[in-house]
Amino acid sequence: MTDPAARRPASAPVRILVCDDHVVVRAGLLALLDSAPGIKVVGEAGTGEEALALAARLTPDVVLMDLQLGAGIDGVETTRRLTAATGAEPARTPHVLVLTTYDTDADITRAIEAGATGYLLKAERPEELFAAIHAAAQGRTALSGPVAGRVMANLRKPRPALTDRERDILAQLATGLGNREIARALFISEATVKTHLRRIYDKLGVDTRAGAVAVAKEQRLLP
Repeated sequence: MTDPAARRPASAPVRILVCDDHVVVRAGLLALLDSAPGIKVVGEAGTGEEALALAARLTPDVVLMDLQLGAGIDGVETTRRLTAATGAEPARTPHVLVLTTYDTDADITRAIEAGATGYLLKAERPEELFAAIHAAAQGRTALSGPVAGRVMANLRKPRPALTDRERDILAQLATGLGNREIARALFISEATVKTHLRRIYDKLGVDTRAGAVAVAKEQRLLP
């Protein structure tokens, strides 16, 4: 994989592609970035699909990515595809800097696991955004203060101690199986599945199947 920072001369501006589905927000970002030293906007996209097409043609150094993009693929999936090396030739993949209003643990985890170099909130000052873009162009992690705090808190937080059987059930749950199907797959009774699910919910601090799967993914409890 060819690092965009390695192929860009030190004196060259950071080439940016902006992806946000809100036209007004996108226009504001373009106007803001136009005033930033050492930054050049080379394109704008309103959907993930459009961002992928433009990135392939324009080869930006950094893609400024919103998470929620309306219809079509979201920012996380777009990030995953942008940062994945494809084709026979070395991929000229851009770094992705997420710029969003969402700061939940699930959103942060999904974006970082998809390959995002940085995660910034839209409430940040312009100077922080400019600095984060330059950092991302060099492959350095750029996180908003609140996001960095959440990441560190999650790293320090002990993971729930699930039994092997609870992990098995949780893995089956993540595939979308119901209680009866899980019971058949694991050769246990449906009542036993329900008992284990109650314990899983208690340990993860949730009360729904979807909540259990989401927390399990955040805590990296699933294979």
